[in-house]
Amino acid sequence: MKKVSKGLSLIEVLVSLIVLSVGVLGMAALQVNSLKFNQTASMRTHANFLAYDIADRMRANRSKARAGSYDITMDAAAPSGSAMERVDLREWKDKLASQLPDGKGAVSRDGKKAIITIVWDESRVGGSSTEQFVYETQL
Repeated sequence: MKKVSKGLSLIEVLVSLIVLSVGVLGMAALQVNSLKFNQTASMRTHANFLAYDIADRMRANRSKARAGSYDITMDAAAPSGSAMERVDLREWKDKLASQLPDGKGAVSRDGKKAIITIVWDESRVGGSSTEQFVYETQL
């Protein structure tokens, strides 16, 4: 007896191609999300390092930091001058602007506690428009 097959193999091939296509699209979506989350983590890591940077500079010049010489608002321009605290703030503000997209920072005090706030724009990687990192430390 002769078996008659009328396109059954072709249907199986088409189904397997559809399953393969869905799998490849899923892998592409995973790759895109992986890149986005990696970029977000990188920005947060930079913000963390920059917060530690100014905190270490403040600890190196503790008397001026406790006196409020390192206090600066978010939108304030980098101070000019050759005093150590002014140079530290200027270098820190420059690093914020160069290492984070639209990066800005502020330093305030609450007694002997320093509060360092860093904000940056994360809209280009699909996140919310502004991210914020707050670091508090004892001086």
